[in-house]
Formats: sequence, C-alpha cells, structure tokens
Amino acid sequence: MRTDSKRRRRSLVAISAVLGGVLVLSACDGGGDDPKGAGAATAKSQAEVDAAAAKDASKAKIVITPKDGATNIALNEGTTVAVTDGTLTQVELKTSEGAAVTGKIAADGKTWKPDAALKRSTKYALSATAKDTEGKEAHENASFTTLSPENTFVGSFVPEADQTVGVGMPVSITFNKPIKDKKAVQAAINVSSSSGQEVVGHWFGEQRLDFRPEEYWKANSTVTLKLALQGVQGAPGIAGVQNKTVNFKIGRSQVSTVDAKTKKMTVTRDGAVLKTIPISAGSPANPTYNGQMVISEKFKETRMNGATVGFTDGDGKGEYDIKDVPHAMRLSNSGTFIHGNYWGPDSVFGSANTSHGCVGLNDKQGANDPSQPAAWFFDNSLIGDVVTVVNSPDKTIKPENGLNGWNLSWADWKAGSAA
Repeated sequence: MRTDSKRRRRSLVAISAVLGGVLVLSACDGGGDDPKGAGAATAKSQAEVDAAAAKDASKAKIVITPKDGATNIALNEGTTVAVTDGTLTQVELKTSEGAAVTGKIAADGKTWKPDAALKRSTKYALSATAKDTEGKEAHENASFTTLSPENTFVGSFVPEADQTVGVGMPVSITFNKPIKDKKAVQAAINVSSSSGQEVVGHWFGEQRLDFRPEEYWKANSTVTLKLALQGVQGAPGIAGVQNKTVNFKIGRSQVSTVDAKTKKMTVTRDGAVLKTIPISAGSPANPTYNGQMVISEKFKETRMNGATVGFTDGDGKGEYDIKDVPHAMRLSNSGTFIHGNYWGPDSVFGSANTSHGCVGLNDKQGANDPSQPAAWFFDNSLIGDVVTVVNSPDKTIKPENGLNGWNLSWADWKAGSAA
C-alpha cells in the first residue's frame, strides 16, 4: 500500500507538471494555435486608438530653439519659436524664478522671439501653443540655460555708430578675454568701405584687433563694421555673444604735420594748407615721439599729473600737476597729447621745445578764448584726424601705443592678420 501510494503521488506530480507547461504556454502565446486570441484583439484595439488620436491631432508643428536641456545658450538671437502648418497663438518664456520675458509673435504668426537679450547664467522655461487651419492646438515645451560670464567674450569697439571721424581712424576692437582662435574670431568680423578700399585686420596681442586700409580712408566715405560673433569659440569653452552692424562716416581729410625742428605745425585739409601754427614740442630731455598719431580723445579741459606717466620728483609726487589743461587731444595711450598751454610765455611757441613730450599750442586759461591757436585747432579737429611728428630726436611711436597702426608698413600690417 505504501508503495502504491508513492507511485500515485509521483504520477499526480508528473501530470501537474505537464498541465503546468500547457498553462504557461497558453499564457505566453495567447492561445497557441488561435491567431485571433485575446492578445491580437488587444493589439488591434490599441492600433485603432492610435489611429484615431493621430487623425484628431493638430497639423501644426512647433520647433523651439534651443532644444530642451541645452546649455551655454547665447544671450542674443539664440532663442526662437517657429511653426509650420499653423500659427502661434501663445508663447511664454520665464526664468526659473518665474520672471516673465516679453516677446512678440510675428505678424504672420509663424515665429516668435524675445524683445531683448536674455540674462547670463539663467535657466529658462519656454512653452508654445499653435493652431492649425482647423483650430486644433499643438503644444511644445523646452527648458535651457544661458551662457555665464565665465564662458563668454565680448568686443568693445571704436569708433561709435554714426560717428563722423577723421581719415586716420582705424576700427579698433578690444576683447574682454584673451582670444586663442584668432582665425575664427577674425572670420566673424567684416569691415568694408563704400570707397572700395581693401581693409585688413591686424592683431596686437590676444585682446585687440584693428582694421585699416593701406592708405588713409577716402574722405566722405562710409565704413561698415559687422560683428557676427554669437556662438564663435574664441577660446576653449569661451563663446562670443555679439551680432551687430554699425556704420560710421569719414569726414574731410585733415593731416597736421608737427616739425619738432622748426617748431611749427602745418594743418593740411583736403590737400591744401589750411593754417601754420607755432608749437612747442618735447624738450631735449623728454622729446616727442616721431610718427603718425591719431587723435583718439578730445577734452576741453583735463588734469595732467606727471606721476601718472612716470614723471615724479624725489618725494614721489608728479613733476607737474595741472588741473585745467585746455583743449587737450590724446595721441597715445602713454600720455602724449596735443594741447593748449597757458603757463608758458608766448615767446616759447615757435622758438623752443619745453614740454615733457606733448605738443603745446598757445592758449588762455579757462579754454574760453576762441582766438587762441589751441582753441582753433581743437575746434577744427575730429577724433580720427592724423597728427604726424617729424624731425624729433626720439624714436617712432609703437603702433599699438594708441590708434597708431599707420606706422607699420602695409606688408607688416597684413602679416599680423589671422585671415
């Protein structure tokens, strides 16, 4: 009896195992040989639902730039929304703190962009809604983070937009970070003239790029500067954020020649001598630089302290400190000016060189006497006019000392281009 009982239990176990296998197979293939089982019915039902949903969906397709999750996004013109087969009805852009950013949908309803540049190092969330011709809505969302100051660069430039300048004024761009890929940055900048003159860039170090033609700009021409630096990699991990176009006007041609030996300055305008003015240049101990120098700043009155340019007494104070130098115009970064002089006797001008390196013209204190030579020259000069010094015992000024790249030959100038 015990033996039969064991056999019976083993038989039941075996039968259960077989049935279990059948049950498992049934659960996996939905009925074995039945192609129209429950699984097929479920798949068909889902396909019908998907087809119905697709049929009911809006035909409008929204594209948000930048993509969701993007980082290091440019502050200018890096954010847009566009739609095809529909029109935009609502776009919202907010910072992670909830501050709304205003923007406008174009008149045709096809695009949107913010009204102003975005903030640096800020996370934004953008949501857009559009409708197709049947009024069915489409929605799209994206979040992104803008560039931080640490990984962006900008260039400040002279001259300013719409300014009228002299024929010697270069386009000078100073970058706030060192530029390692000079070729890429220079390729994103274009300077052209209505005169048709060839314009070439020249790098002074890693943070300054100047542009000029071979000869002075043609009088009464227009120069255009185009910056397309947005997204340009100036150095590893450092991108530009500027897209800008500016124009400036070249005025009449005026070049003044200071002869340190004869102590006279000849002012030539449009090829004709306009005036000859007695001057006092740098003394034998502190001669004026030779070379072509461009007026970069004008001040009706300014303070000049010798200590700021290395002229000090034994006590460390400046050898001079004149708080109201009249009619001063800068010629170099190192402190060379052409300016009025009211403290020297009238007899000095045209007869003796007495300054610390500047070019002095007779003037009155207060800068209010238009009959004085310095006042006349100030009133008749533009930023960008050229003052050329000759016959001084000093060396020629370095081209990077001020806006004075004209002291390089054309071959040397072009050699400094990264194009």
